Amino acid sequence: MRNNRWLAAAALAACIGLAACSDGAPPPPPPPEVEVVTVRPQPIANVIELPGRVQAIRTAEVRARVNGIIERRLFSEGTDVKAGQALFAIDPREMTASLNAAQAALARAQATSANAAQDLQRYQGLIADQAISKQEYDAAVARLGTAQADVAQARAQVESARLSLGYATVRAPIAGRAGRAQVTEGALVSASQGTLLTTIEQIDSIYVNFAQSSSDLLAVRRGVESGELKIPDIGRLDVELILEDGTPYDQVGHIDFLDLSIDEATGTAALRAEFPNPKQALLPGQFVRAKIGAGTRADGILVPQRAVSVTEAGGSVFVVGAKDTAAVRAVKLGRLQGGNWVIEDGLRAGDRVVVSGLQAVRPGQPVRIAGAASAKAAEKASGSK
Repeated sequence: MRNNRWLAAAALAACIGLAACSDGAPPPPPPPEVEVVTVRPQPIANVIELPGRVQAIRTAEVRARVNGIIERRLFSEGTDVKAGQALFAIDPREMTASLNAAQAALARAQATSANAAQDLQRYQGLIADQAISKQEYDAAVARLGTAQADVAQARAQVESARLSLGYATVRAPIAGRAGRAQVTEGALVSASQGTLLTTIEQIDSIYVNFAQSSSDLLAVRRGVESGELKIPDIGRLDVELILEDGTPYDQVGHIDFLDLSIDEATGTAALRAEFPNPKQALLPGQFVRAKIGAGTRADGILVPQRAVSVTEAGGSVFVVGAKDTAAVRAVKLGRLQGGNWVIEDGLRAGDRVVVSGLQAVRPGQPVRIAGAASAKAAEKASGSK
């Protein structure tokens, strides 16, 4: 009997203890606190970034125009040369001999022509007195015409020989930076093979060549037609350059050529921009990145970079709904503008995007927006006044 009482008392104490434990259980954790930004469309610059290569604005290949032996190189490799400056000297003796022969042939033709003219002058008096036949007079006229033609031909040969002699001194066709000499003294050069002597590149201004995909060009065109994209002057689009080390180039260029056909192999259209290059900081063949200012989007959307999770399909963000519940939203990413992503699709005005506290956020779970309570209290206080 005593044992039964003791068991009943122990059971009652255990029940009381369990009740006490249940009353002191910790409450569930509060929703994670996050910071949000409210999407507000705004005008943003539409910038297209493309890789490109630098090209000299003018390139002249200096080639031999006569046959001969190189006697001297008259310039320093890798230096600036002026238009018309002598670059190479070719042995001129053969060309000089050809010129002398042509001049002698010209003198002989001129003497023959003068003699034919005198004969014709004498025949004019004789034909009037009928001392010679008409046939003899006509033959004298023909001899004079032939002699004059021979003079013209000989004079042309003299000019050709003089030109060849002039080509013995190879001169720069344009002003620019001379490259490495491709031949040395003693080398035989050929006019028929067009032996390359050196190359001159003009780089005071410079071209940058790049290619744009046909789909991107179509998107720009549709944006302009729909009015979503505003381009003040489509004939002069500004271009900025980013050098290989990431530094911006200090000169602004503009698009000066757009190919009207699409390359079937690559599906791209060729574009070219021209840049001033006063310090010759840009060199032909250099790799750069071009940023083309293709107008302004009137209702663009920017989201901080830290709020976007980049995926293979594009990107995603957490959006806070009306009941402060988090949801994942897929977005189409544009380009990075500073520390923000340009969102091309997936968000609209008024959406609240989570930018801080993302580690604790789970889809479908409630969240607590930082500063929301104080904002509501301030709104209530201002409404009660």
